[in-house]
Amino acid sequence: MKWIYVAAGIAFYIKMLLLANPSPRLPFSIVEAVLEDSGVPNVVSGIILRNRLYDTIFEVIVFTIAIMGVKFLLSNERPLSQVYQFSDRSSILLARLGATISALVGIELAIRGHLSPGGGFAAGVAGGTAIGLVAMTSSTEWMQKVYHRWHAAEWEKVSVLVFVLLSIITLAGWELPHGKLGELFSGGILPILNILVAIKVALGSWAAVLIFIRYRGLL
Repeated sequence: MKWIYVAAGIAFYIKMLLLANPSPRLPFSIVEAVLEDSGVPNVVSGIILRNRLYDTIFEVIVFTIAIMGVKFLLSNERPLSQVYQFSDRSSILLARLGATISALVGIELAIRGHLSPGGGFAAGVAGGTAIGLVAMTSSTEWMQKVYHRWHAAEWEKVSVLVFVLLSIITLAGWELPHGKLGELFSGGILPILNILVAIKVALGSWAAVLIFIRYRGLL
């Protein structure tokens, strides 16, 4: 039986080498079609937030479940009695400088993600990176107070609910005017969805970072 598998593997490998894959020619350009449908120059954002919006909804939900899983799995553990932070001035300065740059990049990616490379997920990762760098140089208690003072957990849930609601409305066929191609206020609902995804990912990363530092320290 083993030789049958080996022969089948060799035959399949020879087929890939000798037989060329057919290259179907479409009567239209896919990029131009997505550009026309979405009204944004960044066709990747158009595909993620319009053509495959159904998948993106569940990607956001999966990320939400992952954050809930982190909270659940570590809820019964004992917090560390002392969490060591960066104490030397040079590390603190570099970390907070990097946090400032990451935060600005995240805002730029969220606002202009439909016009240039970027988008909500990339913006959320940049925002989460900024929060992580601040957490590495600040006390856990202070980060927890800021997290609760600004009601970050509530805003995270609201962003998910609004994103899902707007996505359902979009999938039902209701869309905002696309506006002029290339302008900041264009693309219909896409810029709003980008911002909502960025808020959700950044705040979810904030929650995960706080939990891991509280129970595991700086990894």
